[in-house]
Amino acid sequence: MKTATISVSGMHCDGCAQIVRNVLERQDGVQTSTVSYADSTARVLFDPARMDESRLLQIIEKAGYGATPQPD
Repeated sequence: MKTATISVSGMHCDGCAQIVRNVLERQDGVQTSTVSYADSTARVLFDPARMDESRLLQIIEKAGYGATPQPD
């Protein structure tokens, strides 16, 4: 398993954070995620054999939010 930390822009409330979390956790290869509106971040635990960080960014962007990888 691998953990990615992603800056998420465009969230306006905790409901937005829940949307991002739900979208991420529906993906094959994502085990769990923690999304914080207050910190504008998402931490995602995923299987690198089935998912990669660039795809995580695309998934968040497709949901209508900005996504930028953060160094570990």
